[in-house]
Amino acid sequence: MKALIFLLALSLLGMPRACSASLERVEKSEEEWKALLTPLQFEVARRKGTEPPFSGAYWNFSGEGVYRCVCCGAELFSSRDKFNSGTGWPSFSAPLENAPLREERDASFGMIRTEVLCARCDAHLGHVFDDGPPPSGMRYCINSASLSFVPAD
Repeated sequence: MKALIFLLALSLLGMPRACSASLERVEKSEEEWKALLTPLQFEVARRKGTEPPFSGAYWNFSGEGVYRCVCCGAELFSSRDKFNSGTGWPSFSAPLENAPLREERDASFGMIRTEVLCARCDAHLGHVFDDGPPPSGMRYCINSASLSFVPAD
């Protein structure tokens, strides 16, 4: 019972989904991030922006492979879990098993949502909602600008 309470407390504090002692942090200055990212990637991933719906590279992309964090390269989502949510942003029913994701409460714009961030570098990825398809029932609504794609071999 104590372990269950501890895990619940960790999830409420915004700890990574897959807590790992070997989580290698990636930290850079704002200037370093600006030099590495396009202006849109910087605005979305580092400043918690949002790309317009139906505008990103991956919202209707159907290649097979892995989606990574555009900032640090962490593997986050598989194309096997991608689905068309009709929202205009890439949507996934689940992250990869050991994806370094962190969730935080987001009360911006007069709404209460759950923000999804990369736990390695704190990049803003998007938000997660509980209106996705079975079996998870989750919809990870992720900005294309926060992702890079690596095709399957």
